[in-house]
Amino acid sequence: MGQGAKRIAFAGITAAAALFLSNGARAANGAYAVDAADIGEAGSCKVESWLQAATNTDFSAVANPSCVVNVFRPVELSMQTVRSRSEGDWSTSLAPKAKWNIAPTGIGRFGVAFSAGGAFDASTGEHLTAFATIPATYRLSETTRINLNAGWLWDRSVDRHYLTYGLGFDWKLTETLQWTIETFGQAGTSGTPSAVRPRFQTGLRYRPNEIFSVDVIYGRNISGEDANWITIGTTIRFPVPDSKPDHHRTGHL
Repeated sequence: MGQGAKRIAFAGITAAAALFLSNGARAANGAYAVDAADIGEAGSCKVESWLQAATNTDFSAVANPSCVVNVFRPVELSMQTVRSRSEGDWSTSLAPKAKWNIAPTGIGRFGVAFSAGGAFDASTGEHLTAFATIPATYRLSETTRINLNAGWLWDRSVDRHYLTYGLGFDWKLTETLQWTIETFGQAGTSGTPSAVRPRFQTGLRYRPNEIFSVDVIYGRNISGEDANWITIGTTIRFPVPDSKPDHHRTGHL
């Protein structure tokens, strides 16, 4: 099978899975939680994956394939699979998401997007959460940007609704190295105080070329528990053949 056919097949599988299940996934910025407003070029795909381990023995392994397809306009469709352990119990969930860019980003102006999706228990099919987010990105320069997220989350397991938020800062330190710091969380009434505590991450991304990158991240309170987290993540990208590199979309920032 040629490269073009492989990309079309991958996009079709991702799109079909997302549409089939789309009746609190992480944002689409690799292992980072605060999303940017950009999406890739139509026809491009990527596979993000990461491992997270906490000092309280919680653990998660995540795979998140995505493709950008034209559905009247470019839309990024992703399907996140999460295998996690919390307080000794294991679970597997699926989280489809669709994301549209509404206004492109640029230096000195805000770019805006909209994303929505949900999460399901892979073994029972139970609908766990539904969410919608508005990511906004303000580029200070070619090497720095601020990401703002605001949204809504419905936790169906306890039938509670939350406002979600995120604030992140990205700085391209060198041609191959990027530093990110972010805080995020959810606000609302909860019977579990840890569910509404702010969460924090900071890490470095090494990206030697347009295809591959690796992240090393330290986090605090990532799943709402009072624990420290270490995350190792990778991203493999499949850009559109013969397209010119666009560093605003596929580069460090």
